[in-house]
Amino acid sequence: MADKEPVVERHVAEEEGEDSSSAAAAVAGEEEDTGAQVAPIVRLEEVAVTTGEEDEESLVDMKAKLYRFDKDGNQWKERGTGTVKLLKHKENGKVRLVMRQAKTLKICANHLVISTTKMQEHAGSDKSCVWHAADFADGELKDEMFAIRFGSVENCKKFKDLVDEIAESLAKTEGESEEGSSAAGLLEKLSVSESKPEESAKKEESADAGKETETKTEATPAE
Repeated sequence: MADKEPVVERHVAEEEGEDSSSAAAAVAGEEEDTGAQVAPIVRLEEVAVTTGEEDEESLVDMKAKLYRFDKDGNQWKERGTGTVKLLKHKENGKVRLVMRQAKTLKICANHLVISTTKMQEHAGSDKSCVWHAADFADGELKDEMFAIRFGSVENCKKFKDLVDEIAESLAKTEGESEEGSSAAGLLEKLSVSESKPEESAKKEESADAGKETETKTEATPAE
C-alpha cells in the first residue's frame, strides 16, 4: 500500500502540469496578433440634421410646461415639458413661438406672433399665462388656447412682456401702413376729381366751337 501512493500523486501532478501548459498556450494564442482586419457589415454615414431654425435668431429661450385647452372635455391637458423659444427670421423679421418636448424634441407649439396675440396672466398663478393662437404644431392650422407655466415669476413676466411688445409693434406698423394706403387713395381721388373739371371745360369749349362753325356755315349764302 505504501508503494502505490507516490504513483497516484505523480499522475495528479502530471495532469495539473498539462492543464497549466494548455491554459498558457490558449492565452498566448489570444494575445497573438494575426493582422487580420474585419470590415464593418454596415457603413454609417454622417447625416446633416436641420431643425428649421437655421435662418432665425433666438430672442428668448426658457424651460416651461405647456398646456392646451380641450374643448370637448372642457379641461386643460398637458402638452409637454421642454424649451419654449421666440425666433425672429433674419430676412422677413417675422417672429414665431416654438416649443419642443425635452426628451423627444417633438414640437408641441408652433405659431406666429401677430398683432392680435395677447398674453394674459392665468387666474390663480403668477407663474403662468394664457393666449389664443392659430397653431401649426400638428401639421395643420388649429385655433388653440394655450397655457404655459414657468419656473419663476420673473421668467413668466419676461416672456409675457416680450410677446406683448412684439404684438404692439406689429399693430403700430400695420396701422401706419393702413394710414399710408388711405392717404394714397385720397390723393388719387383728389387728382382724378381735379382732372374732371378740366376735361369738362375742354369738352364744353370744343362743343361751343363746333356750334359756332355750324352757325357760320348756315349763314353763308349759297352761290
